[in-house]
Amino acid sequence: MFLCNGKTLFAEAQVAISELQLEKFETFAQMLIEKNRVMNLTAITEADEVTVKHFIDSLTCYDETFFAAGASVLDLGTGAGFPGIPLAIMHDDLKITFFDSLQKRLNFLRDVTTAIGYKNASFLHGRAEEEAHKKEFREFFDVVTARAVARLPVLAEWALPYVKIGGTFIALKGAAYEEELKNAVNALKILGAEVESVQMKSLPGLTDIRAVIYIKKVKESPFEYPRKPKVAAKNPL
Repeated sequence: MFLCNGKTLFAEAQVAISELQLEKFETFAQMLIEKNRVMNLTAITEADEVTVKHFIDSLTCYDETFFAAGASVLDLGTGAGFPGIPLAIMHDDLKITFFDSLQKRLNFLRDVTTAIGYKNASFLHGRAEEEAHKKEFREFFDVVTARAVARLPVLAEWALPYVKIGGTFIALKGAAYEEELKNAVNALKILGAEVESVQMKSLPGLTDIRAVIYIKKVKESPFEYPRKPKVAAKNPL
């Protein structure tokens, strides 16, 4: 078994996990390590680090206040499936759309969701600044999650147009979260959102700072957003 300390680490993180869920994390971990040999998915490959820094860290964003039963979730810039796959394993009622710019990563995640028996997966290939202007995706999702994608002022412009009014954008952040929040004040105002909650998080055996930022969508985002990356970079909100 690859995740030989998995049960202990989840317990230390105060995550209640069933044997079946632990088996699904084991399946995901083995597939991740195997695929990582031929495709760059993660620099973290040691079992305990995968459990803590990928799986448990991803789950820190889950708060039932913001995730209604059966909620539609967009995992923006999902990469190797974080936080989407851990959320799917622990809360398989969620309807998660895995969104990435690289089709090969989405093909991998399709295989993972099949292997773990997750039935509510959808997959979206494209660029955040383009798909947000399509009617079928704009202001459609109850929740949009993003982990290790971009700094908050830029990330907000990419994410908030996908969030329905009354929904939540959830950003998993590290030690620079306060500075990012300060720099994102104007962007959030323009995009029709406000900070609902900032929750500090800790992981087993680690002392570094982590925060999960919950941002509520309170009105429509102007249709000109998100802008093309070069324009956004030159003229940040």
